[in-house]
Amino acid sequence: MFKQRLRKFIIFFVSILVATVITGCARNNDKKITIVGSSAMQLLAEQAGNDYRLTHTDSNIVVQGGGSGTGLSQVQAKAVEIGTSDVFAETQKGIDAKVLTDYKIAIVGIVPIVNKGVGVKNLTFQQLKDIFSGKITNWKQVGGKNLAITVINRSKGSGTRSSFEGIVLKGVKPVKAQEQDSNGTVRKIVSSTPGTISYISFPYANDKNIQKLSLNGIAPTNDNVTTNKWQLWSYEHMYTQKNAPKYVKDFIKYMLSTKVQKGLVPKLGYISIDDMKVTRDSNNQVVKE
Repeated sequence: MFKQRLRKFIIFFVSILVATVITGCARNNDKKITIVGSSAMQLLAEQAGNDYRLTHTDSNIVVQGGGSGTGLSQVQAKAVEIGTSDVFAETQKGIDAKVLTDYKIAIVGIVPIVNKGVGVKNLTFQQLKDIFSGKITNWKQVGGKNLAITVINRSKGSGTRSSFEGIVLKGVKPVKAQEQDSNGTVRKIVSSTPGTISYISFPYANDKNIQKLSLNGIAPTNDNVTTNKWQLWSYEHMYTQKNAPKYVKDFIKYMLSTKVQKGLVPKLGYISIDDMKVTRDSNNQVVKE
Protein backbone atom coordinates (compact mmCIF):
# COMPACT_ATOMS: atom_id res chain seq x y z
CA MET A 1 0.00 0.00 0.00
CA PHE A 2 2.77 2.36 0.97
CA LYS A 3 4.66 1.59 -2.23
CA GLN A 4 1.57 2.35 -4.33
CA ARG A 5 1.12 5.72 -2.61
CA LEU A 6 4.81 6.49 -3.02
CA ARG A 7 4.62 5.58 -6.71
CA LYS A 8 1.58 7.84 -7.20
CA PHE A 9 3.33 10.67 -5.37
CA ILE A 10 6.44 10.34 -7.54
CA ILE A 11 4.33 10.30 -10.72
CA PHE A 12 2.43 13.36 -9.51
CA PHE A 13 5.65 15.20 -8.60
CA VAL A 14 7.27 14.39 -11.93
CA SER A 15 4.14 15.57 -13.76
CA ILE A 16 4.22 18.90 -11.93
CA LEU A 17 7.94 19.27 -12.67
CA VAL A 18 7.48 18.54 -16.37
CA ALA A 19 4.54 20.96 -16.57
CA THR A 20 6.66 23.66 -14.91
CA VAL A 21 9.51 23.13 -17.34
CA ILE A 22 7.16 23.18 -20.34
CA THR A 23 5.45 26.33 -19.05
CA GLY A 24 8.82 27.97 -18.49
CA CYS A 25 9.95 27.08 -22.00
CA ALA A 26 6.71 28.38 -23.45
CA ARG A 27 7.12 31.66 -21.61
CA ASN A 28 10.72 31.80 -22.75
CA ASN A 29 9.65 31.26 -26.36
CA ASP A 30 7.03 33.96 -25.96
CA LYS A 31 9.92 36.39 -25.46
CA LYS A 32 12.20 34.93 -28.09
CA ILE A 33 14.08 37.55 -30.12
CA THR A 34 15.64 36.36 -33.35
CA ILE A 35 18.21 38.77 -34.80
CA VAL A 36 19.29 38.20 -38.40
CA GLY A 37 21.40 40.17 -40.87
CA SER A 38 24.67 42.04 -40.94
CA SER A 39 27.78 39.93 -40.34
CA ALA A 40 29.58 43.14 -39.38
CA MET A 41 27.17 43.57 -36.47
CA GLN A 42 26.95 39.91 -35.52
CA LEU A 43 29.81 40.09 -33.01
CA LEU A 44 28.17 42.97 -31.13
CA ALA A 45 24.66 41.49 -31.25
CA GLU A 46 25.85 38.10 -29.98
CA GLN A 47 27.78 39.48 -27.03
CA ALA A 48 25.04 41.96 -26.11
CA GLY A 49 22.47 39.15 -26.30
CA ASN A 50 24.55 36.97 -23.99
CA ASP A 51 24.96 39.80 -21.48
CA TYR A 52 21.27 40.69 -21.64
CA ARG A 53 20.21 37.14 -20.78
CA LEU A 54 22.18 37.27 -17.53
CA THR A 55 19.83 39.90 -16.12
CA HIS A 56 16.73 38.97 -18.12
CA THR A 57 16.46 35.24 -17.49
CA ASP A 58 13.10 34.98 -19.24
CA SER A 59 14.58 36.20 -22.53
CA ASN A 60 15.71 34.01 -25.42
CA ILE A 61 17.92 35.78 -27.95
CA VAL A 62 19.16 34.06 -31.10
CA VAL A 63 21.65 35.85 -33.40
CA GLN A 64 22.41 34.86 -36.99
CA GLY A 65 24.25 36.41 -39.94
CA GLY A 66 23.15 36.18 -43.53
CA GLY A 67 23.83 39.74 -44.68
CA SER A 68 22.00 43.04 -44.45
CA GLY A 69 19.69 42.21 -47.33
CA THR A 70 18.53 39.08 -45.56
CA GLY A 71 18.05 40.93 -42.29
CA LEU A 72 15.88 43.60 -43.89
CA SER A 73 13.75 41.18 -45.89
CA GLN A 74 13.26 38.88 -42.89
CA VAL A 75 12.14 41.62 -40.51
CA GLN A 76 9.85 43.09 -43.16
CA ALA A 77 8.25 39.66 -43.60
CA LYS A 78 7.83 39.40 -39.79
CA ALA A 79 9.94 36.23 -39.85
CA VAL A 80 12.30 37.72 -37.23
CA GLU A 81 11.96 40.35 -34.54
CA ILE A 82 15.09 42.34 -35.47
CA GLY A 83 16.89 42.74 -38.77
CA THR A 84 20.42 44.13 -38.62
CA SER A 85 21.84 46.12 -41.50
CA ASP A 86 24.86 48.22 -42.49
CA VAL A 87 22.70 50.20 -44.92
CA PHE A 88 19.52 52.24 -44.75
CA ALA A 89 16.37 50.25 -45.49
CA GLU A 90 15.12 52.86 -47.95
CA THR A 91 18.10 52.22 -50.24
CA GLN A 92 17.24 48.55 -50.77
CA LYS A 93 14.95 47.30 -53.52
CA GLY A 94 11.91 45.44 -52.27
CA ILE A 95 12.08 46.93 -48.79
CA ASP A 96 9.34 49.25 -47.54
CA ALA A 97 11.10 51.36 -44.93
CA LYS A 98 7.79 52.90 -43.87
CA VAL A 99 6.70 49.70 -42.11
CA LEU A 100 9.97 49.49 -40.15
CA THR A 101 11.53 51.44 -37.30
CA ASP A 102 15.23 52.25 -37.62
CA TYR A 103 17.50 52.25 -34.58
CA LYS A 104 21.12 53.30 -35.17
CA ILE A 105 23.01 51.22 -32.63
CA ALA A 106 26.67 51.85 -33.47
CA ILE A 107 29.14 52.78 -36.19
CA VAL A 108 31.69 50.45 -37.73
CA GLY A 109 34.74 51.30 -39.77
CA ILE A 110 35.56 49.40 -42.96
CA VAL A 111 39.19 48.80 -43.91
CA PRO A 112 40.86 47.44 -47.07
CA ILE A 113 43.12 44.52 -46.20
CA VAL A 114 45.82 42.81 -48.24
CA ASN A 115 48.04 39.79 -47.96
CA LYS A 116 51.27 40.82 -46.24
CA GLY A 117 53.37 39.76 -49.21
CA VAL A 118 52.09 42.43 -51.64
CA GLY A 119 54.48 45.11 -50.37
CA VAL A 120 51.89 47.90 -50.05
CA LYS A 121 50.67 49.69 -46.93
CA ASN A 122 48.99 52.76 -48.39
CA LEU A 123 46.81 53.51 -51.42
CA THR A 124 45.05 56.57 -52.73
CA PHE A 125 41.27 56.44 -53.00
CA GLN A 126 41.65 56.47 -56.77
CA GLN A 127 44.04 53.51 -56.71
CA LEU A 128 41.63 51.57 -54.52
CA LYS A 129 38.81 52.34 -56.94
CA ASP A 130 40.94 51.29 -59.92
CA ILE A 131 41.83 47.98 -58.27
CA PHE A 132 38.23 47.08 -57.47
CA SER A 133 37.07 48.16 -60.93
CA GLY A 134 39.80 46.13 -62.65
CA LYS A 135 41.93 48.97 -64.07
CA ILE A 136 44.92 48.10 -61.88
CA THR A 137 45.83 44.41 -61.98
CA ASN A 138 49.38 44.15 -60.60
CA TRP A 139 50.79 45.37 -57.29
CA LYS A 140 53.84 46.88 -59.02
CA GLN A 141 51.47 49.49 -60.51
CA VAL A 142 50.97 50.94 -57.02
CA GLY A 143 54.51 50.54 -55.71
CA GLY A 144 54.32 46.93 -54.58
CA LYS A 145 55.80 43.67 -55.80
CA ASN A 146 55.47 42.27 -59.30
CA LEU A 147 52.48 40.19 -58.31
CA ALA A 148 49.02 39.81 -59.83
CA ILE A 149 46.17 41.29 -57.80
CA THR A 150 43.40 38.94 -56.73
CA VAL A 151 40.25 40.75 -55.59
CA ILE A 152 38.00 39.12 -53.00
CA ASN A 153 34.62 40.83 -52.92
CA ARG A 154 31.73 40.48 -50.50
CA SER A 155 28.48 38.79 -51.54
CA LYS A 156 25.77 40.89 -53.18
CA GLY A 157 23.55 40.84 -50.09
CA SER A 158 26.32 42.28 -47.93
CA GLY A 159 25.74 45.69 -46.39
CA THR A 160 29.50 46.09 -46.04
CA ARG A 161 29.83 45.65 -49.81
CA SER A 162 27.04 48.14 -50.44
CA SER A 163 28.72 50.71 -48.19
CA PHE A 164 32.17 50.09 -49.66
CA GLU A 165 31.01 50.38 -53.27
CA GLY A 166 28.88 53.43 -52.51
CA ILE A 167 31.85 55.26 -51.00
CA VAL A 168 34.69 53.96 -53.19
CA LEU A 169 33.29 52.91 -56.57
CA LYS A 170 30.43 55.42 -56.69
CA GLY A 171 28.52 53.68 -59.46
CA VAL A 172 31.51 52.19 -61.32
CA LYS A 173 31.01 48.50 -62.06
CA PRO A 174 33.17 46.24 -59.86
CA VAL A 175 35.58 43.74 -61.38
CA LYS A 176 34.39 40.13 -61.52
CA ALA A 177 35.79 38.43 -58.44
CA GLN A 178 35.36 35.64 -55.94
CA GLU A 179 32.67 36.56 -53.41
CA GLN A 180 32.50 35.72 -49.72
CA ASP A 181 29.73 36.49 -47.26
CA SER A 182 31.53 36.82 -43.92
CA ASN A 183 34.29 38.97 -42.42
CA GLY A 184 35.98 35.94 -40.87
CA THR A 185 36.18 34.01 -44.13
CA VAL A 186 37.53 37.02 -46.01
CA ARG A 187 40.21 37.59 -43.39
CA LYS A 188 41.29 33.95 -43.54
CA ILE A 189 41.55 33.93 -47.34
CA VAL A 190 43.51 37.19 -47.50
CA SER A 191 45.94 36.09 -44.79
CA SER A 192 46.79 32.86 -46.63
CA THR A 193 46.53 33.76 -50.32
CA PRO A 194 49.34 35.75 -52.04
CA GLY A 195 48.31 38.89 -53.93
CA THR A 196 44.84 39.19 -52.42
CA ILE A 197 42.92 42.30 -51.42
CA SER A 198 39.51 42.71 -49.83
CA TYR A 199 37.83 44.73 -47.07
CA ILE A 200 36.37 43.91 -43.66
CA SER A 201 34.91 45.66 -40.65
CA PHE A 202 37.27 47.08 -38.00
CA PRO A 203 36.31 44.60 -35.22
CA TYR A 204 37.47 41.72 -37.43
CA ALA A 205 40.71 43.34 -38.58
CA ASN A 206 42.87 42.67 -35.52
CA ASP A 207 44.94 39.92 -37.11
CA LYS A 208 48.72 40.08 -37.42
CA ASN A 209 48.58 37.94 -40.55
CA ILE A 210 46.92 40.64 -42.66
CA GLN A 211 48.00 44.15 -43.67
CA LYS A 212 45.49 46.93 -43.09
CA LEU A 213 45.84 49.69 -45.67
CA SER A 214 45.90 53.42 -45.06
CA LEU A 215 44.13 55.60 -47.64
CA ASN A 216 45.60 58.91 -48.81
CA GLY A 217 47.96 58.64 -45.84
CA ILE A 218 45.09 58.41 -43.35
CA ALA A 219 45.20 55.51 -40.89
CA PRO A 220 42.10 53.34 -40.34
CA THR A 221 41.31 54.26 -36.72
CA ASN A 222 38.09 54.83 -34.83
CA ASP A 223 39.16 58.39 -33.97
CA ASN A 224 39.52 59.17 -37.67
CA VAL A 225 36.09 57.67 -38.34
CA THR A 226 34.37 59.95 -35.81
CA THR A 227 35.39 63.03 -37.81
CA ASN A 228 34.94 61.39 -41.24
CA LYS A 229 38.68 61.79 -41.83
CA TRP A 230 38.49 58.05 -42.51
CA GLN A 231 35.53 57.94 -44.87
CA LEU A 232 34.96 54.19 -45.03
CA TRP A 233 32.36 53.54 -42.35
CA SER A 234 28.70 52.70 -41.94
CA TYR A 235 25.94 52.78 -39.36
CA GLU A 236 24.96 49.54 -37.70
CA HIS A 237 21.16 49.54 -37.77
CA MET A 238 18.64 47.42 -35.93
CA TYR A 239 15.26 47.41 -37.68
CA THR A 240 12.00 46.27 -36.11
CA GLN A 241 8.38 46.31 -37.16
CA LYS A 242 6.57 49.54 -36.23
CA ASN A 243 4.39 47.64 -33.76
CA ALA A 244 7.20 45.62 -32.17
CA PRO A 245 6.28 44.14 -28.77
CA LYS A 246 7.56 45.68 -25.58
CA TYR A 247 10.13 42.97 -24.87
CA VAL A 248 11.78 43.69 -28.24
CA LYS A 249 11.79 47.43 -27.56
CA ASP A 250 13.27 46.73 -24.13
CA PHE A 251 16.20 44.94 -25.77
CA ILE A 252 16.69 47.86 -28.20
CA LYS A 253 16.66 50.20 -25.21
CA TYR A 254 19.39 48.06 -23.67
CA MET A 255 21.48 48.31 -26.86
CA LEU A 256 21.26 52.10 -26.63
CA SER A 257 22.04 52.18 -22.90
CA THR A 258 25.21 53.64 -21.41
CA LYS A 259 26.31 50.15 -20.39
CA VAL A 260 26.43 49.00 -24.01
CA GLN A 261 27.35 52.28 -25.71
CA LYS A 262 30.21 53.16 -23.38
CA GLY A 263 31.24 49.65 -22.41
CA LEU A 264 30.62 46.84 -24.87
CA VAL A 265 30.60 48.86 -28.12
CA PRO A 266 34.16 50.26 -27.83
CA LYS A 267 35.41 47.07 -26.19
CA LEU A 268 34.54 45.11 -29.32
CA GLY A 269 35.99 47.70 -31.72
CA TYR A 270 32.80 49.52 -32.73
CA ILE A 271 32.06 53.21 -32.22
CA SER A 272 29.28 54.53 -30.03
CA ILE A 273 26.67 56.63 -31.79
CA ASP A 274 27.29 59.22 -29.05
CA ASP A 275 30.94 59.65 -30.09
CA MET A 276 30.36 60.60 -33.73
CA LYS A 277 31.06 64.21 -34.68
CA VAL A 278 29.39 63.85 -38.09
CA THR A 279 26.25 62.24 -39.44
CA ARG A 280 25.46 60.77 -42.82
CA ASP A 281 22.31 60.37 -44.86
CA SER A 282 21.28 57.30 -46.87
CA ASN A 283 23.33 58.55 -49.85
CA ASN A 284 26.57 58.50 -47.81
CA GLN A 285 26.62 62.30 -47.74
CA VAL A 286 27.84 64.03 -44.59
CA VAL A 287 24.98 66.22 -43.43
CA LYS A 288 26.30 67.53 -40.13
CA GLU A 289 29.75 68.40 -38.80
